[in-house]
Amino acid sequence: MTRKDPALPCPILIVEDDPAILELLEEELQEAGHDTLGVGSAEEAIATLSHSEVAMVISDVRLPGMSGMQLLEQLRAEGSTVGFIVITAFGTIDQAVEALKIGADDFLTKPLDLENVHEAVYRVREHRRLAARFQQASPPGHFHGIIGESEAMQSLFHDAARLARSDAPILVLGESGTGKELLARAIHAESPRAEGPFVAINCASIPAELMESEFFGHVKGAFTGASDARDGLFQSARGGSLFLDEIGEMSPGLQAKLLRALQEKTVRPVGAEREEPVDVRIIAATHRDLEQEIEAGNFRSDLFYRLETFSLRIPPLREREGDLERLVTALIDKHAGAQEKRLARIEPAALQALLAYPYPGNVRELENAIMRAVTLAEAGEIRHADLPERIRGHAAERRRDTGEALAGQLVASAPAQAWPSLEDVEKRYIRKVLEATGGNKRRTADILGIARRTLYRRLEEGEPGEP
Repeated sequence: MTRKDPALPCPILIVEDDPAILELLEEELQEAGHDTLGVGSAEEAIATLSHSEVAMVISDVRLPGMSGMQLLEQLRAEGSTVGFIVITAFGTIDQAVEALKIGADDFLTKPLDLENVHEAVYRVREHRRLAARFQQASPPGHFHGIIGESEAMQSLFHDAARLARSDAPILVLGESGTGKELLARAIHAESPRAEGPFVAINCASIPAELMESEFFGHVKGAFTGASDARDGLFQSARGGSLFLDEIGEMSPGLQAKLLRALQEKTVRPVGAEREEPVDVRIIAATHRDLEQEIEAGNFRSDLFYRLETFSLRIPPLREREGDLERLVTALIDKHAGAQEKRLARIEPAALQALLAYPYPGNVRELENAIMRAVTLAEAGEIRHADLPERIRGHAAERRRDTGEALAGQLVASAPAQAWPSLEDVEKRYIRKVLEATGGNKRRTADILGIARRTLYRRLEEGEPGEP
């Protein structure tokens, strides 16, 4: 029975000079729900493409006149991104590989296996769908480069824009990797101080004995080695914004001086006799629970209340429903551009793994995973194997958990004397995955974590049935 595929919006153009093969392909694809156009030469294909929009091209390599390879080269030279599948005999596999290098999406070998035809059409459809999304001309983000279409992020952007107009200190809260510095930069860019400097410092990176000098500067001779006067971070940020990342790491003594600087808008450089005015907007950030730090005696309550009056919490990635796929697309585009790579495809299994992972390290972890995948990607495609092992391993663990849950349901629902065998559980699980993928054996094998040959063998052993 012919499998029904989701119909493509445009016809599939088949270029084949063998009338029997052309008729076979047209009948098979039409029975699967696709419209088709059939021609016998590359020249006819070019004429058809000049006045008809097609979803993809399936072309034999050997044709009278212009070859399928030459047709592909001409289309790519003209800038066409239409999906392209080549048909080749077993003796010309090298030619098929060469076709992939110059822009083909997939290839089929003769004699044609009709199941492979459907698999190839599915792959090209998915590749082109993702390619279209990668190449969309869209703004870099929704708030000064930060991407977020979820309700939680839209609410954050709204509040940040309102607070940016004031000059009050802001406390940014959020787990590691959520993008606290990005939000601080966005607030600065949205504020009346946008033309002034944005100075960022990680409080955890400064040795305690140098903190005061780093923040407030020092005069000549203030301490051993101070051969010249030096401005601190407050002076460097005059007229702009000073971002104090990981403020929870600041020593209690320096916290007191920071509180005074916020209240009086003045600082005293180390060794100076007088205070000097500073015009700086403070944006602080931490991943710590500052109220717990107050109870532990590590953070001043008066400084906390001064900062906490205007606070913003960045939600972790797991709370940003709907943002993950958009972030994956944007980050692939960003890193492909930085590495001057043209990526038009991502394996469905790779995309599924990226979307299933919980990202305890939030957007930073996601970006690092994407950067690795883009670096390793070859032939314009990100593969499942290009992802970090922990992401691939999580997907495999989820498959095992699903299988265990299914086995538990089967056992719990059956009387003790009728508990299913392991073989019966396996058959039912294979059937459920096969149904979920619409009969797509390649996707089913990817989800099950087995080779397609193994899947075919299991299916041949008997149709999965109820125990």
